[in-house]
Amino acid sequence: MVIRKFGIAALLSLATLASASESGILSSRAQRSLDAGKIAKSYGQLERALLASRKESDLRAEARVLIAMAQIRTMSLDFAFADSLLAQVREEVLDKTSKILFLQGKAALANAQGKFDEALGLCRSADPNSLKKVDDPLQAAFYSECAIAQAAERRSEDAEESLKMVGKRSDKKGGFYAWTAARMADLSGKGTADSLYREAEKKSIRGNIPYMTATILYHRSQLKSTPADEAADLKLRCKNAFELMGLPNNAKRCGE
Repeated sequence: MVIRKFGIAALLSLATLASASESGILSSRAQRSLDAGKIAKSYGQLERALLASRKESDLRAEARVLIAMAQIRTMSLDFAFADSLLAQVREEVLDKTSKILFLQGKAALANAQGKFDEALGLCRSADPNSLKKVDDPLQAAFYSECAIAQAAERRSEDAEESLKMVGKRSDKKGGFYAWTAARMADLSGKGTADSLYREAEKKSIRGNIPYMTATILYHRSQLKSTPADEAADLKLRCKNAFELMGLPNNAKRCGE
């Protein structure tokens, strides 16, 4: 199971780029690099894809590459840079799928910063008919961000409905569903958060997804129910993993 199948911060925007173009070829390579956990390499390939899309004068391809680059910057906790990339997207050129990709990317960035009310507004702004027509992985990713924001804003019924949609549009027994449920429980202050995080962690380890495993370790370390000695061990494991992945912001957060 790779990052794309797990569903966390997948470069969904790359799936619809024209593979025959230079930007499309580079974007496909970036997707494969991300799937292999080579985040820095993936981002470098996206930078080249962005230049290629501009050389091709393909505004839609450029927008999707920018969204993908912002997703990686969000993953690496470089929020200001992610926001600046999304600000470059020309919304008037986006098709229905790209508009949902854009909203999902912005909601993910808002949630990562704890701006849950902003993410909630983005979820409400989505056109229901357009959302129904996009591919299942994108729907699952979008509903996941909405479920997390709704749980944080104490809109439990809405959050549960969004979680159901995550299950319908992905594997309910998969890591993505477990991750979404864990974040919801955590943000709602429920005691089931740790067990759900542990379940998501198992699936992430089984799928060989170091980024997600380390992220889950961090969130487990922040739970009030986690004993101090265990929290310290979780932080150390998280810090070491992110350092080896070349993600200093994530490593620093784990060390705090």
